[in-house]
Amino acid sequence: MNKLRKKFLAGTDRLLLFMHKHRIRLIIGLELLAVGILLHSWISQKLLTGSPAEADTDSYIKWVDFTVPCEAMTQAFRYDVDTCQQDPHLNWIELLASLGAQYGGDFSRYQPEDMDRLAEQLKNGTSMEELTQNQKYYTYYLEAYTAVLDGMVGLYEIQIPESEAPDFALSDAQIQEGDPSPQNSSGSESGLPESEVVLLTPSGEKKVWVTKYGLKAFHPLAKNFPYSHYDDFGVSRSYGYRRQHLGHDMMGQTGTPVIAVESGVVESIGWNQYGGWRIGIRSFDKKRYYYYAHLRKDYPYQSILEEGSIVTAGDVIGYLGRTGYSAEENTNNLEEPHLHFGLQLIFDESQKEGNNEIWIDCYELIKFLSINRSESVKKEGTKEWTRIYQMKDPAVGTITQ
Repeated sequence: MNKLRKKFLAGTDRLLLFMHKHRIRLIIGLELLAVGILLHSWISQKLLTGSPAEADTDSYIKWVDFTVPCEAMTQAFRYDVDTCQQDPHLNWIELLASLGAQYGGDFSRYQPEDMDRLAEQLKNGTSMEELTQNQKYYTYYLEAYTAVLDGMVGLYEIQIPESEAPDFALSDAQIQEGDPSPQNSSGSESGLPESEVVLLTPSGEKKVWVTKYGLKAFHPLAKNFPYSHYDDFGVSRSYGYRRQHLGHDMMGQTGTPVIAVESGVVESIGWNQYGGWRIGIRSFDKKRYYYYAHLRKDYPYQSILEEGSIVTAGDVIGYLGRTGYSAEENTNNLEEPHLHFGLQLIFDESQKEGNNEIWIDCYELIKFLSINRSESVKKEGTKEWTRIYQMKDPAVGTITQ
């Protein structure tokens, strides 16, 4: 009888132990599930407004992971340009934002057919509001991608060789050996003194002003100058302190003209021990800060530039070099000449400097901008180059110094 009782009690203990272990596992599982739900909610809020506690007071974007490939930007851009005189006019940023919402920001899933399908639906009369009403984060991607790409496509005037002008343009165009640009206090619209404006093409051909709709942003290195690059965003850097590389390096020849990607205001210029001679240009809407670093020793940038100067997209602003990584000004301390190009997004001025800065990977953007490179010519008797074809950007006309 005692043996049976002992066996019964032992079996009961094992059963209770088994139930206790599974109860603990169940509780742990439920706790992990709750943590996962809370973490997902926190991340979702962070994308849009930062932490939930900050939502009421800090409703600006805290992070942007820009993974849009060159192919997607090019496809969306072509749709935008091809429909610019049609109804509906397809907006390239809206197309990309919709796909961004569809892919959850992961453009490794990008298929051209997805954009073709979206464009056809819009052309057939379905509105973007209808197409995106169930895309929870469309408004986030629209604001984020607008911050990156706004101001790069639009209406502008530019000079082209007379031989490249279509007949219908010639009937309205002014064909002059002089430059009919409106003047401002600093000379021509490009900011150059009138004596430094190139009046003819390098072959001596007259230039014609034409109005265009399309890409009015430029690649950061001048046309006909070679360079090499790869996606080096986020790799380790150790000078001064261990940190990530928050820009894009383009290896080239010392003295290669560096070009303003977008029209804007020179916000910073001079020496920085990390970037060497550098220029920082802010877009007129203040959303983008373009950073051009490691410029040439002794003659890093155009002599007319200073803090507050207005530049037009396509202007020569400086020259590629290898300065930096030194507290001593005007020091070449980089082994290979290259341009460090950075693009910072600013949704709130508190993000401009400090721990909350948003820098994006520009590798694919640089590939996209390679279709529009500003051609430049050496100014005789100087160390400077200047653009050949002047541009009138409507955004510049709205700004007064």
